[in-house]
Amino acid sequence: MQYLVEGITKDIIAYLMEDSGCDLPTALKEFYNSETFAKLSDEATGLYVESSSYVYEILKVELSMGRLT
Repeated sequence: MQYLVEGITKDIIAYLMEDSGCDLPTALKEFYNSETFAKLSDEATGLYVESSSYVYEILKVELSMGRLT
């Protein structure tokens, strides 16, 4: 599970940097402090088996709304 979470995290950090133009420390802080990362890290949610792009879409909703809906 940890391997899958790390792979998705790596991809999402790259997506954040590319889409928003932020630097690495900002992207890391934004993702690691998100509710999406908490859900991704929780084995019970099963989110770690989804694609990186799917998880990124969830993060984008969270960032635009200020929370997960």
